[in-house]
Amino acid sequence: MENAPLFTDDTIVFGLLMLALGAIFYTESIKTGFWPKFYKIVPGLFMAYMIPALFTTLGVISPEWETVNTSGEVVTHKSNLYYVSSRYLLPAALVLMTLSIDLRGVFNLGWRALIMFLTGTIGIVIGGPIAILLISAVSPETVGGIGPDAVWRGLSTLAGSWIGGGANQTAMLEIYGYNQKLYGGMVIVDIVVANVWMALLLIGIGKQKRINAWLKADTTSIESLKEKMSAFTEKVKRNPSLTDLMIMAAIAFGAVSLAHLGSNLLAPFFDDAVSNIKSQTTKNIFTFLGSKFFWMISIATLIAIFLSFTKAKNYEGAGASKFGSVFIYILVASIGMKMDLKLIFDNVGLIAIGVIWMTIHALLLIIVAKIIKAPYFFLAVGSQANVGGAASAPIVASAFHPSLATVGVLLAVFGYAIGTIAAIGCTILMQLASAG
Repeated sequence: MENAPLFTDDTIVFGLLMLALGAIFYTESIKTGFWPKFYKIVPGLFMAYMIPALFTTLGVISPEWETVNTSGEVVTHKSNLYYVSSRYLLPAALVLMTLSIDLRGVFNLGWRALIMFLTGTIGIVIGGPIAILLISAVSPETVGGIGPDAVWRGLSTLAGSWIGGGANQTAMLEIYGYNQKLYGGMVIVDIVVANVWMALLLIGIGKQKRINAWLKADTTSIESLKEKMSAFTEKVKRNPSLTDLMIMAAIAFGAVSLAHLGSNLLAPFFDDAVSNIKSQTTKNIFTFLGSKFFWMISIATLIAIFLSFTKAKNYEGAGASKFGSVFIYILVASIGMKMDLKLIFDNVGLIAIGVIWMTIHALLLIIVAKIIKAPYFFLAVGSQANVGGAASAPIVASAFHPSLATVGVLLAVFGYAIGTIAAIGCTILMQLASAG
């Protein structure tokens, strides 16, 4: 069993990803000929995601592969690029992008942001059982299985992932006892469907003006915040010195260090506290508190918000958010690297469930956005805060404007809090749908 990609050394792979990003930005900067027309249709952020995905699909790189050693044992290897990007560069990017945040302006975005997030949650809760009912009419065996092999048990892990995140997904696996030998199939559905949906959201960003016009959206609060942030940036703008760059790096990675230190202390503490809760239902609700990733993102964001009330916010003039955007693009490329397009054809039945499920989620978001005249920003970030969580919601949010990355984080953290209980509700409905 040899499925190693052409390049397995992370140093080489990182270089390829950076060359791809460099090529995207170079071609995007060309103002005449083919490229302006191309990027008018396809956003650069989408290309930063899709080119690594194509590399993985073609076998040039891979997030994970297997080899056989001299003893005949199968050895699994993993690239560390996504881990480094999500654990080190993501919190650093959040700090740099949040330094100059106008917190009052974020809260002034109003109730539509929360409504769209909760709509996304409801879309996931009802989408699962509806998908099961529709697929069962065509292919009953796809949604069958008994005991630990029951498909609805496996789909419960998707509900946990698509409302909260990895911690909620693991909690659902434990709660419903799905056969872990079959769990890989659910992970494939999660990767394929969630990543394809993220790709579609990124394409939509390039067409947001037309979408907002169709939605008859009220973009006043968003545009006001963006203009205020742009005015502030212009006011403090300066040519960054080496000292500026070093201090920004110190602020970013010093905060990352504190975030990891805090998460290493708080996650085990809350993990023990939650495990001692007698009520299983209460225990399930608060499982996310034992996640190091949750605490890391939360602490980094809190540090950045605190710094935004100090003179540190003036580093926006030296390019703090641009510095953070570099890290975000590297993260996007490492996420794209996880997407093997061939996986779409590996388990068509389960993928079909996931596609119908996500379509219901999307349709509900579109209907509600149309009714309340919510801008595409709230639709995209509200969806991604559910489906992608804290790792990708800031990516989508910052694509609209760097200062909006924090909105994605705040909604994603809320998703962690309600993820397990909402996923349990979804699973109960899926169980009933399977029985019917």
